Amino acid sequence: MSTPDEILSRILKRASANITKSVISDTDIGSRVEYVCRQISNRACTRLLMACLLAKIDRPDVDPRKPYTEIGDSDAFSGRSYDEKYITHFVYENRLPLNPTTAFLTPAFRNLDRPLTTDLDLVGRPRQVYKATLQLLDDVYQNKVTAEDLLTEIVRILLLMREEKQTRINTLLAGLSSGDTLPLSSEEIVNLLEQHLKCKNSSRLPVLIVAAAYNSVREKLGEHILPLWSHNAADEQTGSLGDVEVCLENDDHVVTVYEMKMKRVTVDDIDRALEKIASATDRIHNYIFITTDVISDEVNTACGVKVC
Repeated sequence: MSTPDEILSRILKRASANITKSVISDTDIGSRVEYVCRQISNRACTRLLMACLLAKIDRPDVDPRKPYTEIGDSDAFSGRSYDEKYITHFVYENRLPLNPTTAFLTPAFRNLDRPLTTDLDLVGRPRQVYKATLQLLDDVYQNKVTAEDLLTEIVRILLLMREEKQTRINTLLAGLSSGDTLPLSSEEIVNLLEQHLKCKNSSRLPVLIVAAAYNSVREKLGEHILPLWSHNAADEQTGSLGDVEVCLENDDHVVTVYEMKMKRVTVDDIDRALEKIASATDRIHNYIFITTDVISDEVNTACGVKVC
């Protein structure tokens, strides 16, 4: 009998054979899974589906709608275990466009003790993506589609999305490398950055700006930055000290840390920074907050009292 890792390898091989051709013959189910997978604002539903489908393939006796052992039925299972033990590594190893953390800690799927049936009203947005997710689980339960076919289709779509993203990046890079293009002035660069910072979903940009600035002058400063972590990966999980970690050249000991905030810095933020500094293996010389908001008197006072 195949292990879950072997099942995922088999699924990947089948999905990779032709990422432009669907393996689902039912057009309604095909449209539904495409809709769920391409929801940029909600990746948790896709991860939940993958965990439930993998469990169903691994243990055919389980009900894919019962990924909670708290349900207490003999056909229930731990979806979170499958997600964290197998799906997390699979997503990372194959650079699939999904969240790096389990779906079972998101508000909609946390602390449930009942089956994920189609009459369940899950709280989350977009609402339709949750309805489609529950329907897909029911489709498998009703034998309208096999768990293996549906998981293969999900992986195929994710591979296609990954390639589409890479193609867009390559196109943009090709445009940037044109030899006939005049370099932008400093003022034009600043104006472009200001415009991008005002755009929706630009919270990662301040981190990239500081990282790019260090990379451009690393030889003159004698410093370099450590590789950036995923935008939605918590510092507690990664072990990082902040958004950008700066080291001296030819050394991996962090000496300067930048923490970016697209909101006001609070005293709690200062306290957490002090905890990180205190627990760091090596001495942190500078811990710098960059914020787009004002600095309150309370924070100024806290810094003056607490920071040496």
